Amino acid sequence: MKRYLYRRAGASFITLVLASMVVFAGVRALPGNMAVALSGENGSAAAIAAITKEYGLDKPIVVQYFDWVKQLLSGNLGISPQTGQSVVSEIAQRLPVTIELTLLSIAFGIVVGIPTGIYAALRRGKAADYASNSIAIFGLSIPSFWFGILLILLFSVRSHILPSSGFVSFFSNPLGNLKDMVMPVVVLGSGVAAILMRQMRSGMLETLRSDYVRTARAKGLPERVVIGKHALRNSVTAVVTIIGLQFGVLLSGVAVTEQVFLLPGIGQLTIDSVFQRDYPTLQALALLIAFSYIVINFLVDVAYSYLNPRVRLVGASK
Repeated sequence: MKRYLYRRAGASFITLVLASMVVFAGVRALPGNMAVALSGENGSAAAIAAITKEYGLDKPIVVQYFDWVKQLLSGNLGISPQTGQSVVSEIAQRLPVTIELTLLSIAFGIVVGIPTGIYAALRRGKAADYASNSIAIFGLSIPSFWFGILLILLFSVRSHILPSSGFVSFFSNPLGNLKDMVMPVVVLGSGVAAILMRQMRSGMLETLRSDYVRTARAKGLPERVVIGKHALRNSVTAVVTIIGLQFGVLLSGVAVTEQVFLLPGIGQLTIDSVFQRDYPTLQALALLIAFSYIVINFLVDVAYSYLNPRVRLVGASK
């Protein structure tokens, strides 16, 4: 098991290094001169020269990269030229909003998607199965921005039940925070629920046709024991992987939803950084998203190896 973990950790570290190179090169490959963009439309030659020197843009690209890595290792992500604040402080202010939205959306998807998938598998070919699949397809195909606008029209503009936008911290106003999060969570969580529902249904159908389930039924075990102890336990391993991947997808793809509901998370910060040419913030956000993907995939691999011991054996034998 230790050998498997070391291999996965080493692969994750190499991936992170490669991702940092891609992020660094990608930001500098954007159209236009970085120093000119940071100095503004009416920036003087002296201002452009000062910015070029401050950010080390006059150095070779390889030297710039290693200078940036040194800053990262020291916890310094630079200063935002638009706000004058450190990039670390800006991300620290925005990240809790996105993490809360992501966790609540994953929880919504698990609570709705997994039981629905199990029920659809047990009612295969019946009305409940067709209805569940239709709802799942709807959840996968509907654009998130359109769904969000529709919910705002229904529950904010017409019914005045929920606020259309804004955000308040959970610690300062728990009820207000939950009201602000209901519609964004439904928008993001519906897609997660659809994916989990279809994966759970497929896994359950395959497991229910397996020999050990037929043997358990032949022994006269109650159906709830067959479903809960044998079928469900062996069907949930693939769902764990899906949940981990969806966490990464949501963490990096909430920009549209945050923009629709005006939530001050890292998604909205990313959009603002692109439009404002805030290169230090954009660079840090891109690396943060890549890092989150790598860490989540590593944790999913570890969890999957515990749920399925065959993965550990295969990984250790290589």
